[in-house]
Amino acid sequence: MRNPTGRQLRFGAELRKLRERAGLSSTEAGQLLGIKQAQVSNMEAGRVGVSPERVRTIACHYDCSDKALIEALSEMTSERTRGWWEQHRELLPDALPDLAELEHHAQSLRDATTARIPGLLQTREYALEIFRQAVTELSPPDIEHRLSFRIKRQAVLFREEDPTPYEAIVHEAALRMKVGGPTAARQQLKHLLDMSERDHITLRAITFEAGAYPGSGQSIHYAHGPVPQLDTVYLDQAHGLAFLDAEAQLHKYRTLFDRIDAVSLSPEETRSLIGNLMREL
Repeated sequence: MRNPTGRQLRFGAELRKLRERAGLSSTEAGQLLGIKQAQVSNMEAGRVGVSPERVRTIACHYDCSDKALIEALSEMTSERTRGWWEQHRELLPDALPDLAELEHHAQSLRDATTARIPGLLQTREYALEIFRQAVTELSPPDIEHRLSFRIKRQAVLFREEDPTPYEAIVHEAALRMKVGGPTAARQQLKHLLDMSERDHITLRAITFEAGAYPGSGQSIHYAHGPVPQLDTVYLDQAHGLAFLDAEAQLHKYRTLFDRIDAVSLSPEETRSLIGNLMREL
């Protein structure tokens, strides 16, 4: 099997969590399932495929009675095709195709950003300037490849059937930053207004007047899975993307989003703010 994708790794990690909650070692689990310990380890590492029937058998032996979680895990095993992002895996860090895969399968997405417009809402010109300013200088072909990849990721918001529900909370600092110059900045703000008119997209701003608030020092991205246990937080950090899925981490960032919501403008107030900023350019 090829190297497991982020989704396959997550599936294996969830099997491991079920086993550990049952208080079983991998050797004991193998004995219950009638397989070798190495096969249990390979399943939990995402290196081998698992059928929906095997998932239900595992859940039974692990005394898991959460039917919604079991069905969600079974559904993950039935999706064996690899998406468009796989063709980019040799040219990009693995975390980026894994991110596109995560966004593709998410039930809904939430972003909270301070210094930049979220990637899913960036115009081509805005994203181009961001890549040009990368600390590790990118070659023109690399920039073009990353730009193409970012635009393709945005397809989750434009699907004709069931576009992904999306909420973005953007700080006024990011809205005011003239990335790419005044013309590009105005185009970016106009794009935000246009996207905010879509029924499945909610755009909210945080003004400078809000002061400090929990999570203000980082950009937070949250992908909702079919059940809360399969949610994922991903943080865009200087050294790359970090994916978090531990129960305590998910609880922390759900709480952070609730508190960020409390200091955000309404969608209507946000559109008014953006309109005013456009007139200042």
